Amino acid sequence: MIKVLTAALLGTIIGIIVMVVVIALSGTDTSGASSVGLGSLPVSTFSTSASTPTSGGTSTPTSSGGGTSGGGVTGDANAGKAVFASAGCAGCHTLAQAGATGAVGPNLNTAIKADAGSTPLPAFIKDSIVNPDAVIAKGYSAGIMPTNFGTTLSSTDIDNLVALIMSGQ
Repeated sequence: MIKVLTAALLGTIIGIIVMVVVIALSGTDTSGASSVGLGSLPVSTFSTSASTPTSGGTSTPTSSGGGTSGGGVTGDANAGKAVFASAGCAGCHTLAQAGATGAVGPNLNTAIKADAGSTPLPAFIKDSIVNPDAVIAKGYSAGIMPTNFGTTLSSTDIDNLVALIMSGQ
């Protein structure tokens, strides 16, 4: 148990360091950031129990992040590698396509399909990026993955991440 906790703490610290370095290198700051909560930001209408997209019905998707609502992949997997690295994903996740071996979060090569259930895999991956606490992989806890990727990454970046992760499935 101590080894697991130590590994989780070490992975978290490495992830934070990677994010700080990325922020410093990109010349951005956190002046508009808040740790108080997401407030009235747009929320996804994605439901983990839905197997079909909600477009055309009475609810309108309001999440940022691009065009994977129909289950298709519209991003560029090669561009997704750069996003995966710059967003700090490699510090926590294993993903062979990105050369990442993080062990703090779920292995993105193997752990996704079981958690997605009947949800189309691209839609599940996208929602897991923008709303990471909606479905928690077995053996992991809520509150570990940053919840602001839906607002800090562009819809193109999110689509590219989805394409990258899908390329390994």
